[in-house]
Amino acid sequence: MRQAIAAEARSLAKRGVAPGLCTVLVGEEPASQIYVRNKAKAASEAGLACFTEKLPADVAQRELLALVARLNADDRIDGILVQLPLPPQIDRQCVIDAIDPAKDVDGFHTENIGRLWGGGAALVPCTPYGCLLLLREAARLDGAEAVIVGRSALVGKPLAALLLRENCTVTVAHSRSRDLPAIVRRADVLVAAIGQTELVRGDWLKPGVVIVDVGINRIDRDGKSQLVGDVAFDEAQGIAAAITPVPGGVGPMTIACLLRNTLIAACRRRGLPEPQI
Repeated sequence: MRQAIAAEARSLAKRGVAPGLCTVLVGEEPASQIYVRNKAKAASEAGLACFTEKLPADVAQRELLALVARLNADDRIDGILVQLPLPPQIDRQCVIDAIDPAKDVDGFHTENIGRLWGGGAALVPCTPYGCLLLLREAARLDGAEAVIVGRSALVGKPLAALLLRENCTVTVAHSRSRDLPAIVRRADVLVAAIGQTELVRGDWLKPGVVIVDVGINRIDRDGKSQLVGDVAFDEAQGIAAAITPVPGGVGPMTIACLLRNTLIAACRRRGLPEPQI
């Protein structure tokens, strides 16, 4: 995907178009700094113009909204990404909905979510779309029983919309679901995105299930810090037909889909044909 995006960016450059991505980082949370740095590096490597705006953790909401308004009006910028999470004094959805929907490359604006569920031309949230692309590679989705564990607005809900478009039968399970293991055992396709360390055990799985593990949890194991997912990876071996690793599975796809959205936004804003990536 990143190679194809870079090729499209070179083609646009010949027409004088430089797709621009601006990431906004509020505060100095270490994980967010790493995410922003990785996104900027990937954007630059793909030939996209990259901008970063940094604000202190105690910034007032009105100041952040003023910055978003400036970025909305900046014609160099096709995509705006406000890195989450935000400090407690900031209303996350208020900030997201202040972004021009045409520049909302995270796909979280209320208008883009509505278009996603309504079948319109939305900018699709990056992690769910990355999950979909992974599942298309490894599973036959038409008619499949798909279970999503986790109902967040960032992953679970938009992914449900995407899988319904693929003609899956979709169940969205969550922390209040009764008999979660029984629900998971029905799955031909399983997406774990609940943020609980190794919640899904091997004996919950149907043989041949295809698993995308969105979870990323830091634990201490044998005296070493380690990142693990929401699925007990070792227990899934030999049962699942395919499973994404943690780390290294969904994360790179999310960044690739962010670059894709920026490219699409640049083309739409200029009335150019959208790249088929």
